[in-house]
Amino acid sequence: MPPVAVVSDTTHYLPRQLVEAAGITLVSLYVNFDGARTEREGSMTDFDGFYDEMRGSTDRLPTTSQPSVGDFVTAYEPLLADGRDVVSIHLSEGLSGTCDSARQAADALTQEGKGGERVRVIDSASACGGFGMMVLAAARSAATGADLESVVEHARRAREESKMWFAVDTLEYLKRGGRIGGVSAWVGSTLKIKPILTVESEIRPVERVRTSARAFERLVDYARQRHASRADAWVVQHIQAPDQAELLIERCREIFEREPLFVSEVGPVIGAHIGPGLLGVGSLPERYLV
Repeated sequence: MPPVAVVSDTTHYLPRQLVEAAGITLVSLYVNFDGARTEREGSMTDFDGFYDEMRGSTDRLPTTSQPSVGDFVTAYEPLLADGRDVVSIHLSEGLSGTCDSARQAADALTQEGKGGERVRVIDSASACGGFGMMVLAAARSAATGADLESVVEHARRAREESKMWFAVDTLEYLKRGGRIGGVSAWVGSTLKIKPILTVESEIRPVERVRTSARAFERLVDYARQRHASRADAWVVQHIQAPDQAELLIERCREIFEREPLFVSEVGPVIGAHIGPGLLGVGSLPERYLV
């Protein structure tokens, strides 16, 4: 058993089999449905049903909430009791209070003499695929037997060298959900635009194009740039856009001449703020995963 355990939340949307193979412990965020019910994202499997419900909502969108301190204590306590150190990597603090809950849990376990001082909480300053690549890099470092600070440093370097871009159909969901971040200057434009965004602590604009076809080709251009930079461990993510995702995968196979690190659909916590129609691509140098 590696001396360092990696903990993350659910908002990277790594395929479950990849999470299990890497030995990553997940702590789920929550989705709240107009006060009627609350569900753990990690237990939600019907993404289509969720997004169909979003489309049908004319007034209030589902809301999201971070894990509780107790959720993190439950995750950390058995790992620490086994004598392992913990690297806990989470959704950007610019988007969520998840890191704060994790730190409070580590502090509580320290005060109780249960090893909380052996937990390092890291803000990924990212979400979705960018976050996921950082978590996989940390897990790979841990699997080699690296110590706590070495795993932390490896994860942080991987984050610095990873990139992820997303094309979205509309800014309407971001506007309604209040997570508009640095894209606020584009809201209210009379132009029909297809925004391309990234996450660098908060959601930031990259460029705006006029058609979905142009947005797709720009994502392909970004993939070419990453290949030219020798960042060849690549990923594709989408929200209810499987056909476009498959086309993007085909183009990226031609560019990178290898299979993707992973392909996945973005789930309800991030989807509640972005809405259906997202398509994304990103990569990091393969050396962080070997």
